[in-house]
Amino acid sequence: MKTRLTILLSILVTILVTGCNTPPKRDPDYAPVRPMVPPPAPEGSGSIYQTGYSNFWFENIRARRVGDMLTVKLVEQTDATKKAETAVDKTNNTSITNPTILGTTPQFDVSGKLPLATNSDLNLGMNMQSTHAFEGEGDSSQSNKLTGDITVTVIEVLSNGYLSVRGEKRIGINQGNEYIKLSGIVRPSDIDSTNTVESTRLADPTIIYVGDGPVADSNVMGWLAKFFVSAIMPF
Repeated sequence: MKTRLTILLSILVTILVTGCNTPPKRDPDYAPVRPMVPPPAPEGSGSIYQTGYSNFWFENIRARRVGDMLTVKLVEQTDATKKAETAVDKTNNTSITNPTILGTTPQFDVSGKLPLATNSDLNLGMNMQSTHAFEGEGDSSQSNKLTGDITVTVIEVLSNGYLSVRGEKRIGINQGNEYIKLSGIVRPSDIDSTNTVESTRLADPTIIYVGDGPVADSNVMGWLAKFFVSAIMPF
């Protein structure tokens, strides 16, 4: 029995140690693509340089083809504030007098005929009144900032010359991993001489910064706590 317990504890320790050192995982949706294979060079053209195999030696090397790399400088910063106040008051008062039917006003004597009926002079007149009041107030603010650099690759050259890019940076720190994922569309004229573009120049951008590991898990609300703050909680 003691031997089995020792083996079980060893297996648990091995699993825990292995889980703490899990390498970063690759996301196939942000994987780079390989450059397009150039067509075979024609034979016997008599020229030194062949079409499709030229190198641009006298200009800035900027991303322009599928597979080229591009550095994106993250300069994201957002600040949002929202405040709402609502007050609703409603009062209704409806009164109906006893109608006259064929020259007479109806009267009813129900004393002793219905439970709890003591009035012997009832008619069809009625009076209804209701009052409703509602007050609500909400206040919300949010601030985010993300800086840094990430190098992505061109995955497609659009018909208008714009570049569709995507990429992922994976960083393993201590017992956790950090992931920065980015995709978007870049206009070639926004790329500077160092082959860099700011993230605010991207169209249709998707920027994701997440992490995993014990530190990230400790910052996640448990399922029971989520239930008490969810919309299905009646209180």
